[in-house]
Amino acid sequence: MENEPLIDEALKSELAALYSAEDRHYHGLSHIEAMLALADEYRGLLDDPQAVEAAIWFHDAIYDSRAKDNEAKSAQLAEKRLAGRVDPGRLARIAAMINATATHQLPPLRDEDALSDAALLLDMDLAILGAEPAVFDAYEQAVRLEYGWVEEPMWRAGRSAVLKSFLARPHIFRTTEFQNRFEPKARQNIERSLAALESGTA
Repeated sequence: MENEPLIDEALKSELAALYSAEDRHYHGLSHIEAMLALADEYRGLLDDPQAVEAAIWFHDAIYDSRAKDNEAKSAQLAEKRLAGRVDPGRLARIAAMINATATHQLPPLRDEDALSDAALLLDMDLAILGAEPAVFDAYEQAVRLEYGWVEEPMWRAGRSAVLKSFLARPHIFRTTEFQNRFEPKARQNIERSLAALESGTA
């Protein structure tokens, strides 16, 4: 039982279909694949790699840019689809990691290993911020497309607030590994994006 993957091929197909919806410009399959590649790269640091992979697969499964409860609904979907495949404690841990991606605050887990996995998951979700400038710019444009219904002044104000909240943190990334690898470029990308939003050229 332990050797069976939490996310089997049937579940992958079901989730891949959700991520392939036409309105997914950033929160699609390529985002999931990029996170899975990072999880593979940092597998040695993960306490429960399969739980992290399950959280990655489910964390944006429900995505509606007009809604405020996407992560909660994605966590509920995970609980529904993984029930019976995994013990309740491990399932609660997966759901907590998914819910944490809503605010990017660490979930209220007492287990140090679970907290460490959650920190790595959150960092993987934000790794795009520290991408090469052209990749980051494509990400910003894709997010804008997902919020195509938001009028430009509202978009500029809202996006600026999100980006400023990242810059205001002592560290954007929670783990030393991701801070060393992505932090300097992430701050440069965000500052450049903010300048463009504020000058009206974004």
